[in-house]
Amino acid sequence: MFAIFKREVRSFFTSPIGYLIVGSFLLLNGLFLWVFKGEYNIFDYGFADLSNFFLLAPWIFIFLVPAITMKSFSEERKMGTLELLLIKPISIWKLVVGKFWGAFLLCVIAVVPTIVYVFAISGLGMVEGNYDLGVVLGSYFGLLFLMACYTSIGIFASTLSDNQIIAFLVGVLVCFLIFNGFDAASSLFSNGETQQTIQELGAKSHFDSIARGVIDTRDLVYFISLTLLFLYLTFQRLKQLPR
Repeated sequence: MFAIFKREVRSFFTSPIGYLIVGSFLLLNGLFLWVFKGEYNIFDYGFADLSNFFLLAPWIFIFLVPAITMKSFSEERKMGTLELLLIKPISIWKLVVGKFWGAFLLCVIAVVPTIVYVFAISGLGMVEGNYDLGVVLGSYFGLLFLMACYTSIGIFASTLSDNQIIAFLVGVLVCFLIFNGFDAASSLFSNGETQQTIQELGAKSHFDSIARGVIDTRDLVYFISLTLLFLYLTFQRLKQLPR
């Protein structure tokens, strides 16, 4: 598994894709948060906190994570190397997990530089350092779990076709539906209890819950279960492929 992990990480940083993904994430966040006028602009927002970043980041990752994962198995199938991997003395599950951790690490690397925003926000406040550290840590924690969920979805999508564009589009669609689909569907109902029940089926509700700075085991179980579900579906899909 570790060999697959190292192979994935090496493949990202021996080609422009890894640097492009990380750079795109940081550039888009920087432009929307600090340059472009609008609802996400921190200066227009008027409050020295990072809530706008954590509103924006999940939407950017809906597109960036599938871009990272689209080649995981699609490229292997197209190049004819997947069959070689499957007949090697390594279990399919370890192959899936190794690919997952390789892609997830790139997502984490993209997020790490945004810690600079915490210090920037600290200096912008009327009272320096006057920000809720618990909310910031909770939001980063929730973002990591959300990225793990997106990554497992993207890995699964990459097994569905040897065309990377199709894998990317399927990954984006499923990530969008998981994150916002249930929240949007809940608006079709007038009953408040029904709305809440439907919202809790989606990732946005659980991400928002963790982002408040309160770690609820129900939210953690949701993200872990969803991540494992798509990894399991990836495992089952690979088992069905001809060797």
